[in-house]
Amino acid sequence: MALDPFAPFRLDGKVAIVTGASGGLGSRFARVLDAAGARVVLAARRTERLEQLATDLRDAHVVSCDLSLEGAPSSLVAATLAHYDRVDVLVNNAGTSQPTPAFDETTDKFAATLRVNLVAPFELARECARAMIAAESGGTIVNVASIWGLVGVGQIPEAGYAASKGGLVNLTRELGAQWARKGVRVNCLAPGWFRSEMTEGLMFGDESAERWMRQRTPMGRGGEEDELDGALLFLASAASSFMTGQVVCLDGGWTSV
Repeated sequence: MALDPFAPFRLDGKVAIVTGASGGLGSRFARVLDAAGARVVLAARRTERLEQLATDLRDAHVVSCDLSLEGAPSSLVAATLAHYDRVDVLVNNAGTSQPTPAFDETTDKFAATLRVNLVAPFELARECARAMIAAESGGTIVNVASIWGLVGVGQIPEAGYAASKGGLVNLTRELGAQWARKGVRVNCLAPGWFRSEMTEGLMFGDESAERWMRQRTPMGRGGEEDELDGALLFLASAASSFMTGQVVCLDGGWTSV
């Protein structure tokens, strides 16, 4: 039989949940998983955007979901199982960010950021892992963190966001260790500066901010949209079958210096 090195990257017949799929990196992630053969559950608050994206995909299911609400993660997993009767991949991509100096960041705002960026991903991972283990099919969970989860940034102050992403990084390690022998792998994608709705105006579109970013990044630029595709597919597929609890950083060298 001929060797096919690309076969492990295929997701044919798999069901993948992507949160925050209505725009930015999330919609790109959904398209990548769809192109690899997955049936994709598109989850976000902006239903119209999800429905538009679904028309471009082969087999997609839209679930309107606000992860800041109690019970939303469990409802999302239940809706996935009701529609597809399985879940194989979870991409915990949804997040919120509103840079604010720590002295001005209220406790309520800090807690609200952790609710979306850390608590909801934990609940989603837990419920998906339960379904994966019960089905004896195994599965993969990809948590989308950030360079903010590995280093401080300072010039763009947001303690809640940094704390949530740092927590997501170590949550990845802990869940990866707990579920390793149960067939559920958990890994983390930590992007640097990529253009998205969250970074538009904050980093991109502001000349001085972009200049600072280019000077600080060893590769001298931000990331292009397609430069996350390979890493996402690697972590979501059997191509990374002997890997769990790890963080893959795509940041142009930002965290290396």
